[in-house]
Amino acid sequence: KASMKQYIIRRVGYSLLSLFLLSVTIFLFVRVTGDPVSLLVEPGASPEDIENIRRQLGLDRPLWEQYWHFMASLFAGDFGQSFYYRVPVLDLYFQRLPHSLLLAAVAMALSLLIGIPSGILAAVRVDGFWDSAGKIFALLGLSLPQFWVGLVLILFFSVYLGWLPSSGSGGVLHLLMPAFTLGWYFAAAHMRLTRSSMLEVLGSEYIKLARLKGLPEALVIGKHALKNALIPVITLAGINLVVMINVAVVVETVFAWPGIGRLLYEGITFRDFPVVQGVVIIGGAMIVLVNLLVDILYALIDPRIRLES
Repeated sequence: KASMKQYIIRRVGYSLLSLFLLSVTIFLFVRVTGDPVSLLVEPGASPEDIENIRRQLGLDRPLWEQYWHFMASLFAGDFGQSFYYRVPVLDLYFQRLPHSLLLAAVAMALSLLIGIPSGILAAVRVDGFWDSAGKIFALLGLSLPQFWVGLVLILFFSVYLGWLPSSGSGGVLHLLMPAFTLGWYFAAAHMRLTRSSMLEVLGSEYIKLARLKGLPEALVIGKHALKNALIPVITLAGINLVVMINVAVVVETVFAWPGIGRLLYEGITFRDFPVVQGVVIIGGAMIVLVNLLVDILYALIDPRIRLES
């Protein structure tokens, strides 16, 4: 128990350090993109007006003082107010969050429905046609840029065929192309992990024993092998779901989907420092928290992990 407590404390420390480094990185990054005041003032504004706006936004202070104020506000649960929209960042974030949750959920469902069966088929028919087809699918999914896949889908299904709307939100038809574009990469990742995990399980002793007992091959694969092979896949899917919610910038921008990714893109475009900082910090915190919970869960399941860490 003592070693478990030490392991958790160490992992929490690593997580807090990661978030601290993330806060410093994003704070400095947004400030090298340019001066937001130049985008906020009217053309021909006087130097006095520009300086007044800079003072109102707190950009006239030294960097260390701005960072101190930023961190103090974070600890108080205040992510600041958007320079461009003039509303609290958290309000903007939670307005866009339902759209990102919907997109991520559908994309994850598609990625699992495509990735897991194709991975199982590739492992069962190893070195056969389905295995080769699965490898090509995984290679394309992991290598083709999402913006290119999205533009090809728009060109084919919206421009040539006219079947699907090219952008925006509103119904199921609006969701299909962005969900497939986002889920395509993750389907390939799930397929590869399912295949490798299934091959490892199928080569284990208890599977050989089940086959020696004369159990039907479908029962061996469906009941005994699949149950254990899916553990790492489901773990990866949980982490990927959090990633989908927060980093679908390219997909949401291509399809003008009003989610968190598009909010981040708008924040970068308008040099809206509080929006960019808030979105990145919240997304980073979600990813770090999920990874922390997975680490602790693995340590509870397998004590060797916490002893080796």
